[in-house]
Amino acid sequence: MRDFQQPGRSAVYASNGICATSHPLAAKVAIQILESGGNAVDAAIAGAVLLGIAEPQMTGIGGDCFVLLKPADSEEILALNGSGRAPAALNAAYLRQQGLDKMPVGSPHAVTVPGAVDAFCKLSADYGALGLKAALAPAIHYAQQGIPVAPRVAFDWAAAVDNLQGVARDYYLSNGVAPAIGETFSAPKQADVLTQIALHGREAFYEGEIAQDMVDSLRAMGGLHTMDDFAGTACDYTTPISGLYDDLELVEHPPNGQGATAILMANILAQFDLKSMDPFGSQRVHIEAEAAKLAYDARNRFIADKTPRLDHMLDPKTAADLAALIDPNRAMGNPDEISESVHKDTIYITVVDKDRMAVSLIYSIFHSFGSGIASDKFGILLQNRGAGFTLEAGHPNEAMGGKRPMHTIIPGMLRQNGKVIMPFGVMGGAYQPNGHARFVSNLTDYGMDPQSAIDAPRSFFDAGVLNVERGYSDAVRRELAELGHTVAIPDGPIGGAQAIKIHENGVLEGASDPRKDGCALGY
Repeated sequence: MRDFQQPGRSAVYASNGICATSHPLAAKVAIQILESGGNAVDAAIAGAVLLGIAEPQMTGIGGDCFVLLKPADSEEILALNGSGRAPAALNAAYLRQQGLDKMPVGSPHAVTVPGAVDAFCKLSADYGALGLKAALAPAIHYAQQGIPVAPRVAFDWAAAVDNLQGVARDYYLSNGVAPAIGETFSAPKQADVLTQIALHGREAFYEGEIAQDMVDSLRAMGGLHTMDDFAGTACDYTTPISGLYDDLELVEHPPNGQGATAILMANILAQFDLKSMDPFGSQRVHIEAEAAKLAYDARNRFIADKTPRLDHMLDPKTAADLAALIDPNRAMGNPDEISESVHKDTIYITVVDKDRMAVSLIYSIFHSFGSGIASDKFGILLQNRGAGFTLEAGHPNEAMGGKRPMHTIIPGMLRQNGKVIMPFGVMGGAYQPNGHARFVSNLTDYGMDPQSAIDAPRSFFDAGVLNVERGYSDAVRRELAELGHTVAIPDGPIGGAQAIKIHENGVLEGASDPRKDGCALGY
């Protein structure tokens, strides 16, 4: 239980249903859908699509999604991959001939075909109760009427102004500047698009006038996209992967998502006696940073549309071999060189309804404002997921037409003794696998409740720097520097998270990250 004399937030308890997400209006809309007879799928779609208007720098219909779903009458978990593919004409050799050695993040070549709309349509048809028209109605309303910009959204928006280019600056800026806190943002052209999807389904988005707008806008900038690329977009159900951490089973999407990275990192951490370490001390941060270096190195080697060595990443022996490379008293150098002997052979919403259908859904345009490219007529902001490809010849994740890139977004679920007990997710691009492993460790090694596990300070090793939030003491940062880490306090918070725990007595407990504007709501 938290100290009520200290700042913080209480978990939300309810019996009939809970939504936890990063904007309060999306949580409210999801609960209204549940109260009106919809199920968790209807509510998750309604809230997620609304987030594209409430947090346009984070997500939108020009992006992708991944979903984990527990049906109401089962403990089985289904995975739906709603990530799009590169246009058929794209190939890495062509880009290398242009003098490129990595994917250009603000280029039309980084724009993969948006997959989320197809996935929402499929999910609604297969598991929804109210239909797509009802699920999209709230987003249509708010896209027309507008939503006051929330504090964290304003912070992110202002930091990413320069990412927007061309007509996108007209759609997403006001006289060239980001909207201020409380200023209303609307997207009436997107309301038109959503209305067409509500009336006519996926074909309204992937064929005809709307698709033509996206294709023409991309080709005008040198993109290789065609109408056939959009018309052929299709999500697919896949088999989840999982790994045990103590008595919790961490369930993730298989590649092209990076869920295997989270499982590998948790397996590495399991080789250490974290319970004996101060949960907010330097030793735990150090071990976690070293584990992240090794797990992310494996990700960069193997995660792709068709991951050739998935079994190797999930094998506990691989984790044990990697853990043996970690020096408790010194930060490692290049993890690629150190781990070679072991390896030689990227918004989140969760909903649980009264029937205990559980949805874990993550939905993104990748970088802040994605590619920065918006379609001319409708202002659809297009993702730059193709930046997840590599241009290295022969790499499993080499850019190629019709292929899905390595994806950072990963929804999660936890199972215990065969029962689903918690859909959860951690936002924050590359941080997500680290965030999943830390969340599970907080629950298991330190006995934290979901809200405390989310509130706890975070650290993350990225691009040669160990970022340590202000929630840690200066003494911890000094100790980490003495271990050889380059330590910095990040400009903004590390990630965001949401979770819903399903208790044995049927009560639901929702937790939501104070690093975001959102909340958990129940009824």
